[in-house]
Amino acid sequence: MKKILIQLDTDPKPSTFDRVVAVDSDVDQVFSYGGVTPDTVEPLVHGAIFTRGGKDLANTAIFIGGSNVAAGEALVDRVSDIFLGPIRVSVMMDSNGCNTTAAAAVISARKHLKLAGTTAVVLGGTGPVGQRAAEFLVAAGARVRIGSRAMARAEAACSAIRQLMHVEASVAACGTGTAEDLERACRGAELIIAAGAAGAELLPLQLRTSLSSLQVAIDLNAVPPAGIGGVDVFDKGTERNGAICYGAIGVGGLKMKIHKAALRKLFDSNDQTLDRGGIYAIGESL
Repeated sequence: MKKILIQLDTDPKPSTFDRVVAVDSDVDQVFSYGGVTPDTVEPLVHGAIFTRGGKDLANTAIFIGGSNVAAGEALVDRVSDIFLGPIRVSVMMDSNGCNTTAAAAVISARKHLKLAGTTAVVLGGTGPVGQRAAEFLVAAGARVRIGSRAMARAEAACSAIRQLMHVEASVAACGTGTAEDLERACRGAELIIAAGAAGAELLPLQLRTSLSSLQVAIDLNAVPPAGIGGVDVFDKGTERNGAICYGAIGVGGLKMKIHKAALRKLFDSNDQTLDRGGIYAIGESL
């Protein structure tokens, strides 16, 4: 029986990136739908769960994507509500690559640092990838600072993580709107991950090289200029000025492996929901 992946994208046009990765992950057919909302998804889910029965349900799965993580999470919740007990299919959510990219960044850092007790700064930490990376770091026992030019946004991200993970002291907000604020946010950090908008430098080279505590720097921006000054997009465990550096493509290889492995795992059974923890665990297993 053919493996069918139903791609539900919250953007008007379904992502070609996600569709190509699905094909490269041995999916036989990809059915792609754009502009999907919680109000319109029910007939698409019914079409997935009522066409195959018993063990054959495992050959159908749902992938939820799009650029808006909050919209993706709302769609996951609605899809789960539509399932009828065991009459369901497995689901993966990776809107904006939030789970797979963040997992790849944190797992890359773990190759060089013991994350428990590490002081980590996530610059651009209020975005989809940055906030997920912060969550994974907190779960690993790191002391995390979330940096943003808008302090209120950093505080909101911290509050969301505290509520989700039931932690208090492990995550703190830092403003990065001025050079002095940025230096203060990064002072004493052993790990810095830059997850800001494309084309924005978040950590200048001069400041990076002045941070004597910094051991690992990971820049997830693939569009020049680099998010972390002096880090090359192809860096993969490359030492630069005393710190181990990763660029977006250096991390991207692992991100792709995690994405493909998660898609393949969907077809092991019909009862999985792969989101934060499940996708990170897959990355750990690779």
